[in-house]
Amino acid sequence: MQDHLRFRKADLIAVACVLALAGALALVFLSRPSSSDRLTVEVYQDGKLVREYPLDGNTSFTVSGQYTNTVTIENGAVYVAEASCPGKDCVHTGKISKKGQSIICLPNRVEIRISGNPEVDIVAE
Repeated sequence: MQDHLRFRKADLIAVACVLALAGALALVFLSRPSSSDRLTVEVYQDGKLVREYPLDGNTSFTVSGQYTNTVTIENGAVYVAEASCPGKDCVHTGKISKKGQSIICLPNRVEIRISGNPEVDIVAE
């Protein structure tokens, strides 16, 4: 092999520095709070916002109207635990945890929606 194509000590140091920098950047980006930390649960009844909670909290509450819905927020997800409405489609929807997802109870005229502010990387003028 030709002498100018062999790895030298300086080459190994450069590779080690690049790997260390990549590892440090990975730690910085992985330790940043995720966008799910900024998500909120919005509860609408008859088209009006009646309650708002952070998705990362743990709570349970009841929405009353013609029927009742028991809503639970836990472990970064929201779901209707119990409902007195016919069909119970809102209960069968299950847990939701992503921005834009919603649970609807048509008989009680309730919408439970996950919303939040998107993470902004840069603002251009």
